[in-house]
Amino acid sequence: MGRGGQQSLARVTVIVRAGAVPMWWLGVVAAAPGVLIPGLTGRRAGLCAGAAVFVLSAAAVALGRRRRYDGWAEAASRAGKFDYLQDRAVTLRVWRRARVWWLAGGFLAAAAVSFAVPFAGGAALAGAGAGLWLKAVLLGRRERAGEELLWVRTDWAGRGSPVGGKVKGFRTTGAEAGDAAPGGARRPREKAGRRERTSVTPPVRSRSS
Repeated sequence: MGRGGQQSLARVTVIVRAGAVPMWWLGVVAAAPGVLIPGLTGRRAGLCAGAAVFVLSAAAVALGRRRRYDGWAEAASRAGKFDYLQDRAVTLRVWRRARVWWLAGGFLAAAAVSFAVPFAGGAALAGAGAGLWLKAVLLGRRERAGEELLWVRTDWAGRGSPVGGKVKGFRTTGAEAGDAAPGGARRPREKAGRRERTSVTPPVRSRSS
């Protein structure tokens, strides 16, 4: 929290997709032993089980807490003029550092399962990553439709839960605020360059740490 009522805000969709890439690639690597080791079920049965687990995992993560996200988005209030917008890279780094051991444990567990049932453990982890990416994409569609971006106070979100128990609501800014596009992806460099050349003063200030 900033001084004088100022708040530090992080993008909701950036937090959501922070785990997508590491979980996807860790899942792919964890599933790799299934190519060489038939396991207890055989490769064909393991592949079928892995495909089913991937779809179920992705769907469960993508749809998880959907009502809570929608509710906070509908009731979101406008960000203050002097609030700080946390940079995308900082938000990603905070989430990943807070969960590095959780990711390592998930990878080891997925790899162990893949030795017994080829592909299944890695598919579950990769599916969770895909689900996070899909959740961010769906929220990004909402941001584009409403032409406003969703933010959450960093002191409420802690180290990575945009709808955790401490969160009391979202904030919104215009679609051009911050350094992340709707959905949480990095803004195209050309568009970012055009924003820097404009003379319009942003409604909120950004900081990188």
